[in-house]
Amino acid sequence: MAGLEYMSGFGNEFSSEDPRCPGSLPEGQNNPQVCPYGLYAEQLSGSAFTCPRSANKRSWLYRILPSVKHKPFTPVVCGNLGENWNEVEPDPNQLRWMPFTIPRATEKKVDFVAGLHTICGAGDAKSRTGIAIHVYTCNNSMVDKCFSNSDGDFLIVPQQGEILITTEFGKMRVEPNEICVIQQGMRFSVDVFGETRGYILEVYGAHFELPDLGPIGANGLANPRDFLCPVAWYEDRKVATGYTIINKYQGKLFASQQDFSPFNVVAWHGNYTPYKYNLKNFMVINCVAFDHADPSIFTVLTAKSTRPGVAIADFVIFPPRWGVADHTFRPPYYHRNCMSEFMGLIKGHYEAKEEGFQPGGASLHSIMTPHGPDTDCFEKNSTAELKPERVAEGTMAFMFESFFSMAVTKWGLQTCQRLDKNYYKCWESLCSHFNPNWKPSKK
Repeated sequence: MAGLEYMSGFGNEFSSEDPRCPGSLPEGQNNPQVCPYGLYAEQLSGSAFTCPRSANKRSWLYRILPSVKHKPFTPVVCGNLGENWNEVEPDPNQLRWMPFTIPRATEKKVDFVAGLHTICGAGDAKSRTGIAIHVYTCNNSMVDKCFSNSDGDFLIVPQQGEILITTEFGKMRVEPNEICVIQQGMRFSVDVFGETRGYILEVYGAHFELPDLGPIGANGLANPRDFLCPVAWYEDRKVATGYTIINKYQGKLFASQQDFSPFNVVAWHGNYTPYKYNLKNFMVINCVAFDHADPSIFTVLTAKSTRPGVAIADFVIFPPRWGVADHTFRPPYYHRNCMSEFMGLIKGHYEAKEEGFQPGGASLHSIMTPHGPDTDCFEKNSTAELKPERVAEGTMAFMFESFFSMAVTKWGLQTCQRLDKNYYKCWESLCSHFNPNWKPSKK
């Protein structure tokens, strides 16, 4: 596992063949009458055929058997995964969750699929517009089983425990402080190495892309060269007891059986691939004079809507950086937002709330719900000596921001039993500093 290889770039036209089968990629065409090594040619389309070339996503897979060879899909229990946004009444309050519970392996074996829990979301997979936010908590690897999402893309944020993801394109090892994206329709299986937890942002009807840089210029934020996609790897393995394909379709789960491994792609080429990224490689932009820049400067990936500048979802991080702003309250400002803000913490302490917001937990500040620094943070930073300092050292918080007004599931509000009902109290001791007799200092 330590020797995994990757190819570098974001949205590139890649090509890869397993070195055990040199020459397995057809030369000069995609779909020859007879493929090298007797393989089947199969196209995976991530966009409509007629999308503009800049947005056209597809890959050609050359496999031992095509994915169409399987038994019929039948419904299976969804557990706490779903998109029923109306099962409980709306809640506009500030919400915070304590670390989500990971099941103990000694009590029950839970793999990645069984450990998926939907926290909140909006929209509809059938109309292909919307998002869902999930958490995964598991302790067991997927055995003779893979998962495929027909509804949208998964952006996976490991928080505890590395995961080994086997895909039709090859293998990726993803550790905490890295992320990966498994795009719509790609089959994958997850191996874990102990008690494991993380977050997932799912988007319907759009793919993640790098944000436009505008006046920042050609370089900065997440650089394309730091994204990695796997190299071809295959197994020609029969599974007499049956291999299970789990398909998420229109918000429900379905299972199909086949007698061979789906990871039988000997070679592939195209620009529609899974990929991963290490958050330590993010080139941070920050204020170097005064005031607090908006958190959009920390955007790693965005899934754009049809409205310019408005995202279905942004993935934003708050990485270690220097704080040097003069005459400025440096932590995040008090805010009411036309966007929904879901936050998670991979490690460390979030600067605006050093107590209560814990790694493996989360918070949701819904559309126009007030939020901001707690009392301790405000008082401390209102009187602090403003000298250059490292901010968020040893910490990595992130935000899923969306223009959708997200509903919280019954699992998120009740069943998980991790909701911090005292969250509002962190602002209760804020007091008035208003002085009607204040006069500006003489310069």
